[in-house]
Amino acid sequence: MNISESENSVKVTAKTCSSKEKGIKIIYSFIDAYHSLCIDKRDIIISELTACENLLNQTAYQADKESIEAEIAELKMALDLMH
Repeated sequence: MNISESENSVKVTAKTCSSKEKGIKIIYSFIDAYHSLCIDKRDIIISELTACENLLNQTAYQADKESIEAEIAELKMALDLMH
């Protein structure tokens, strides 16, 4: 089956969640993604990276910023390993 329409980019949002046991975590969710079963791993990681960078610009708390910066570093490393 050929799909004539496609998304230009994968739209992902990032949020921080915290708990006493696990600390601060970054979670992701897709926005309006159709054909989401056919998304390349690299595209997903790039979208997560963009979402984290946007979240970092909007975050006021230092603890959240540190967690987001660590997540950004991990995502960049994952992209480097994929090449």
